[in-house]
Amino acid sequence: MRLKQQIRTLFSALLLAGVAGGLLPLKAQEPGGGMPPLPIDSAVRIGKLPNGLTYFIRHNAEPKERAEFYIVQRVGSMQEEDSQQGLAHFLEHIAFNGTKNFPGKGIDHFLESIGASFGRNINAYTSFDETVYTLMNIPVPRKSVVDSCVLILHDWSNFISLEDKEIDLERGVIEEEWRSRDNGDMRNMTKMLELAFPNNKYGQRMPIGKMEIVRNFPYQVLRDYYKKWYRPDQQALVIVGDVDVDYTEAQIKKIFADIPAPVNPAERVYTEVPDNETPIVGIAADPEATQNSINICFKQDITPLFVRATLLGPVEDYTKGVIAQMANQRFSDLVKKPNAPFTSASMDMGDFIVAKTKDAVNFDASFKEGAWEPALKALTAEIVRIRKYGFNKSEYDRAKKDFLVSIKNLYNERDKRKNDAWANEYVQYFINGGYLMDIASYYQLMNGVVEQITVEQINAALTELIPEKNVVVLMTSVEKPEVKLPSTSQLEAQFLSGMKQEVTPLKEEVSNQKLIDKLPMKGRIVKEEKNGKFGSTVWTLSNGTKVILKKTDYKDDEILLTGTRPGGSFNFSKPATLDLKVLNMVSDLGGLGKFDDSALEKALAGRIASAGLSVSELTDDVSGSTTKEDLETMLQLLYLNFTARRSDKEAFKAWQERMIAKLEADKANPLSTLMDSVPRFLYPNNPENYPLTESEVKAINYDRVLQLFRSRFANARGFQFVFVGNIDEAKLRPLVERYIASLPATKVTYKSFTDRVVRAIPGTHTKAYSQAMTTPTGIAVDILSTAGEYTHKELLVAATLQSILDQLYTKTIREDEGGTYGVGVRVNVSRYPTVHRSLTVQFQTDPTKVETLNKLVFKGLEDMIKQGPSEEYFTKAIANLGKEHAESLRKNNYWLNQLERYYTHGFDFVTDYEAQLKSIKTDDVKALVKSLYDSRDRIVITFQSTTAEAKK
Repeated sequence: MRLKQQIRTLFSALLLAGVAGGLLPLKAQEPGGGMPPLPIDSAVRIGKLPNGLTYFIRHNAEPKERAEFYIVQRVGSMQEEDSQQGLAHFLEHIAFNGTKNFPGKGIDHFLESIGASFGRNINAYTSFDETVYTLMNIPVPRKSVVDSCVLILHDWSNFISLEDKEIDLERGVIEEEWRSRDNGDMRNMTKMLELAFPNNKYGQRMPIGKMEIVRNFPYQVLRDYYKKWYRPDQQALVIVGDVDVDYTEAQIKKIFADIPAPVNPAERVYTEVPDNETPIVGIAADPEATQNSINICFKQDITPLFVRATLLGPVEDYTKGVIAQMANQRFSDLVKKPNAPFTSASMDMGDFIVAKTKDAVNFDASFKEGAWEPALKALTAEIVRIRKYGFNKSEYDRAKKDFLVSIKNLYNERDKRKNDAWANEYVQYFINGGYLMDIASYYQLMNGVVEQITVEQINAALTELIPEKNVVVLMTSVEKPEVKLPSTSQLEAQFLSGMKQEVTPLKEEVSNQKLIDKLPMKGRIVKEEKNGKFGSTVWTLSNGTKVILKKTDYKDDEILLTGTRPGGSFNFSKPATLDLKVLNMVSDLGGLGKFDDSALEKALAGRIASAGLSVSELTDDVSGSTTKEDLETMLQLLYLNFTARRSDKEAFKAWQERMIAKLEADKANPLSTLMDSVPRFLYPNNPENYPLTESEVKAINYDRVLQLFRSRFANARGFQFVFVGNIDEAKLRPLVERYIASLPATKVTYKSFTDRVVRAIPGTHTKAYSQAMTTPTGIAVDILSTAGEYTHKELLVAATLQSILDQLYTKTIREDEGGTYGVGVRVNVSRYPTVHRSLTVQFQTDPTKVETLNKLVFKGLEDMIKQGPSEEYFTKAIANLGKEHAESLRKNNYWLNQLERYYTHGFDFVTDYEAQLKSIKTDDVKALVKSLYDSRDRIVITFQSTTAEAKK
């Protein structure tokens, strides 16, 4: 394509100009137009065994004594025959149900015994062209754990047991996963693939597969698929973490030595996607769809892998990234205006939908029900504008600034990069090819390259980015009588007409204004207390507010902010219900100071800083984040949030239109009635807890709501601000005096309005709902609550019970019964209006199984009251809590929350954490279960759809 030719020409000029700066010794004749491959980061050990298996190993101690262990399979649903649809995904599931060295649930049991948990640390996914198994954030205190994890990967590679009994049990789990996802939008997506890939395998291989095959395939068919496709020449191990690289490599060679190289293996073919001279046009509609959208794709040939490995790779990524960012800023500006033709729109450059063999420039727009014509006209107008006129210098300058600051942040944090970030990079490299430069070299290279690329060169590359052929136009919609859909010929005609529109170029818009023209008068730090709680420093400011700061080295370029004080929405004297419901939704639509929301985004180009305010029920809250360099920007945003929150009625009107369109679209989801009815049942006297309605959106008094919000922050008295991160106190001190100590703050009195706190209906209640649905669906929700005490141990016992029940219901309801894809469990201890403990259990299933499976929820509680919790589950729960706590101690966000909790409420849940955790006994858990089970406050909600047949 012309785009790649333009970029190659640009690269030649860059190389001649010496941009590569010694990183790339230019050779005369090499693949990729004379450019050599980029150097690979020497910190990653890459090798290949004689049997063909590739491995990537990197030592990285973020976090310490933790590691990621992945096995990547370059096979997925595209390797299935017609009679095997769903088996790639099925195999991914059954891999956890027994292997040669870990029979039954041995993998889960071993990993859970060292503090890992299924789902969070043990998982996998299947896509069209790959399947990836992930052991994430695994504790590795000793080499034997590394050995065991490598052995798990070894077994997944070639020794999954595939026992008949386990296969049959998993059929139900797969069907419940399908049930949980088979809504109108998913059915439209499935049809969209068929339309986008006519007579092509990509259009026929949704990874979930077909349920009639999943229910009935013979055991041997799965074993044949496994033997044919799971083989070392298509596999890679990715191990990143606090491991000895030499030792790990030796163990891989030893443990994988018994897996032979494949003999006469089936050829791994990537399905080609043909070009099309005339547009491919398709429409998918479903009565239960909530997404109304138009997708326009301009297909392109992919860049060859050997070319992606050269300088072309990172610069092509940069070019695509800034083009998409500039286009998306335009769409964002359009959506924020009243009477916008679409409710959202975006552009990206990458795979053609799901294909690995075709790239595309993709434009998407969501629209109000039935309003496809204005959306298509506006979307094509922007496409034509981009193709004809390109982008302005000011747009490019902002996008370039954002890119440069992002790679600078990447460079600054290079030594604190987490294991999973490295691991995922190697996964993508094995699957998609590309480059693996070390961050310092990449930073040096791209700083030089980017400064040489002009907007004129970007626009030159755009001239044939949007071709006349290879076009795909797809539309999804709700299907109902009042929504008029076009025929495919009408849709094509409107598209072609739209692409012939006359458009004008976008006006240049330079945004180099300061956030604050006249800086506020500085206040003072009147008191300083060193050696505060958890190693903090406390400043008392001249306006009565306080600042707590804690310097950490967990990340080199991160500073987080939180702030709170008593107050909240319950401190309003006579608030309107509607005002409370939308208080945080509409208060920030107008921007800050002299900048509307779009102008503010542009003014912040090249800076990493955010700050915001919100009102909860009982507190007024502040949040923010930034880097060392942009600390002042964050504090300026904080100051403007308090003193210059802007009104913008045009932006509010646009928000109203988008919200009304969303609420109207959501009605097509049959479960929307349930989501509306349940809160009304649970909270009969708290209408502010009910979902927002269209009539309410239309009735919002924007001026009143904004004034109500401003009133909470017109006075900063009583606030305590907490800063955590790589803080330079000498730099922070004058900024705090300038932007926080200067906030208006006079003495205020807070009242206690705990009688307004939302309470669920007391007593014992059972409520059943039903609704017609295409996919048979059943739902159960159980809520038990009782009084309690708010102590550290109470919180830990509740967390322990939650983990135990999660393990129990996974076994009894998901695995033994095959009755659900997952059971959600939450055990909570709340302080307001009085301390109470609650247990919520919910799951989705076949409507005919709701009552039977829900009995298992209560049977599990009854058995625990009689016999106590399983020692195995209890031990795993305690180990997992200990693991999570150890990891939290090196996270800025954890300390931010703990400092706020201590200085606002007086709770220290850090100092004696390990002692408190060790003090928990099974009897503590048993007592909590009995208290919840015996309480008169018990609510059971069930839902059973009335449709008997499902679409496959």
